Amino acid sequence: MKASNTVKKILANYEGETPGVKAKLCQMLMSGRLKGTGKMIILPVDQGFEHGPARTYAPNPAAYDPHYHYQLAIDAGLNAFAAPLGLLEAGADTFAGQIPTILKLNSANSLMSDTAGKNQAITGSVEDALRLGCSAIGFTIYPGSDMALDMFEEITEMRREAAALGIATVIWSYPRGEAISKDGETAVDIAAYAAQIAALLGAHIIKIKLSTDHLELKEAKKVFQEQKIDVSTQAARVAECMRSSFAGRRLVVFSGGAKKGEDSIYDDARAIRDGGGNGSIIGRNSFQRERGEALAMFDKLVDIYKGRD
Repeated sequence: MKASNTVKKILANYEGETPGVKAKLCQMLMSGRLKGTGKMIILPVDQGFEHGPARTYAPNPAAYDPHYHYQLAIDAGLNAFAAPLGLLEAGADTFAGQIPTILKLNSANSLMSDTAGKNQAITGSVEDALRLGCSAIGFTIYPGSDMALDMFEEITEMRREAAALGIATVIWSYPRGEAISKDGETAVDIAAYAAQIAALLGAHIIKIKLSTDHLELKEAKKVFQEQKIDVSTQAARVAECMRSSFAGRRLVVFSGGAKKGEDSIYDDARAIRDGGGNGSIIGRNSFQRERGEALAMFDKLVDIYKGRD
């Protein structure tokens, strides 16, 4: 596998990493239909843990089968497939080596009380990722939660262990918890802050949500206004999040969220592309659609990220 010049430039930004980690990043960047472009589309299927099976899979019953997701990611020509331990194990042998995989190492669920605190349980190990041949581990942090410091310490140790074994780390940085409002979870100042935290924790790939033009923190709002930071469009907000990710020296992908209309998905992808983002990580917006419809949607997204649309 020969790395493109674009991918070589991206890998050069990871100056402190081992050849093994860079090889895994290269593997993902050089896989699928976007290989060599520096853009990525990843299929994440961890929603069954957080939302429950019916809410997650019932709109497309074929998606109850873990093999469905492996095959969808492969046939769509995606860069990687991410899932918790049990789901990856359910197809690990059948699909070994056919697509890079990311083992999601922590998960939340909807059966906890509202007083439990915003946190996630560790449900897998770096050793599991190595055993399954994964390219990366995935881990969620909740900036804004009273439990956030524990989560930061957990991923710091797991990232260190993974890097020593040549495995990359993807951090889902999702602001939520006692310190911020519901609107604040997608505020642009909070999204950029979340990206910065993930970068500082050593994430090789950062996953965040697309943001709104809301400014949550009083002191941050003052700076945004004084410095005339443009947050008027989605592309401008993506650019601000990229700037907060070491001036674009870290790969950043943006989540698709709950199922919505295709035009909105395509508009989001164009904004990510135009703002300098590295791509999309799309779960429910793909596997909750009928397979043919999902594949057609991925075709369009590939065209957008290649600048053809």
